[in-house]
Amino acid sequence: MFQTRSEYDRGVNTFSPEGRLFQVEYAIEAIKLGSTAIAIRTDHGVVLAVEKRMSSPLMEPSSLDKIMEIDSHIACAVSGLTADAQSMVEHGRVQAQNHYFTYNEPMPAQALTQALCDLGANFGTGEEDSMSRPFGVALLVAGYDEDEGYQLYHTDPSGTFLKYKAKAIGSGSEGAQTTLQEEYKDDFTLEQAETLALSTLKAVMEEKVNTTNVDMACVGPKYKRYGNDEIKAIIDRL
Repeated sequence: MFQTRSEYDRGVNTFSPEGRLFQVEYAIEAIKLGSTAIAIRTDHGVVLAVEKRMSSPLMEPSSLDKIMEIDSHIACAVSGLTADAQSMVEHGRVQAQNHYFTYNEPMPAQALTQALCDLGANFGTGEEDSMSRPFGVALLVAGYDEDEGYQLYHTDPSGTFLKYKAKAIGSGSEGAQTTLQEEYKDDFTLEQAETLALSTLKAVMEEKVNTTNVDMACVGPKYKRYGNDEIKAIIDRL
């Protein structure tokens, strides 16, 4: 009946005869075109490092926001469509504040990640707050809980999230993930994680690493954005 997949790959919630949702797969492919982001979890904190692609020398580097704070104890690095990421992060911020006002405690990192994925999986339903397509963005969510300690989650456009010790997303993710698998150790200090994150990013970036084209932050246990001097000090250690 259907000779080509074009009959159903336009439908955001229509399965192909092979059981695939092509629109979700296309969204995942869009993330592979995005800038590289790396996250590494240790017993002392979670390090986030991202590539900032400058399309023009006249662009202000500070306007490229690839690491976003969701709550004082949760942040995320993004790859893909930044506008989609901002929508998801804004939703996460509202959920975190609602949880705090209701229960008088910070929202657990896993519960917040679940809330982000619930929004991401809500495409094509026709509801007021749903998207007509999947979100074209992947998130590396770093958080801290008193019970669970430091946590790192990866979300994708299908609404799935998985827990990781170290994870890379974006255009250089394949090479970066291989390096992380070879170099990561469970007893890493925060300083060693910073060095590995930036050295891995350096290996997959086309340009030379400097304070303009990379950004770093950590959750340990509170969110902290690294300044240019701190990033320069890590670059000097490489």
